[in-house]
Amino acid sequence: MTAPIAASTSTPLERDARLVNAREHRVAPGEIAIGVIVGRTSESFDFFVYALASVLVFPTLVFPYADPLTATLYAFALFPLAWVGRPFGTMLFQWIDRHYGRGVKLTIALFLLGGSTMAIALLPSHAQVGALSAVLLAVFRTGQGVALGGTWDGLPSLLTLNTPKERRGWYAMIPQLGSPLGLIVAAGLFAYFLSILSREDFLSWGWR
Repeated sequence: MTAPIAASTSTPLERDARLVNAREHRVAPGEIAIGVIVGRTSESFDFFVYALASVLVFPTLVFPYADPLTATLYAFALFPLAWVGRPFGTMLFQWIDRHYGRGVKLTIALFLLGGSTMAIALLPSHAQVGALSAVLLAVFRTGQGVALGGTWDGLPSLLTLNTPKERRGWYAMIPQLGSPLGLIVAAGLFAYFLSILSREDFLSWGWR
């Protein structure tokens, strides 16, 4: 049972990378910080895209049988599922981290986060599959939360462990820039599509 685990763990690679950096003294915290900000921005982008779609898209496509206000409230009711799934994701990915390493943990978590967001983008409407549309939306939203439970601590800790000790506090706060950047990118994306498409074209082309 130990051989498959050893073969699939990223811990030896992480250890070798630390040894190379320590030996050659070429740790570049700024380059690591850029990668971490990009990763954290993508996480926040996924969440803010869902938030904006809860107002602009889901009431029409997933809950068309309700009046606009009620449909929006239905969409908002699914919004907290990500935070319900997040602690379960933290426990799951902590186990993966302990057994397979931080690299495997982050890879799986980021793929799950991006995959859940892509699945939401390809979500069939209520007109196509009926109530299953809302069920799938709830599942994919929960998947976003589970994935965030695995990525939230991974990227900041990755940066902190590869920066000079005297500046770890400074670099540890940098990943928080991803949240406003993710909001800017998500809002800009929706603003762009809504500026070049009519609402009917936006809903039929972008989300069906």
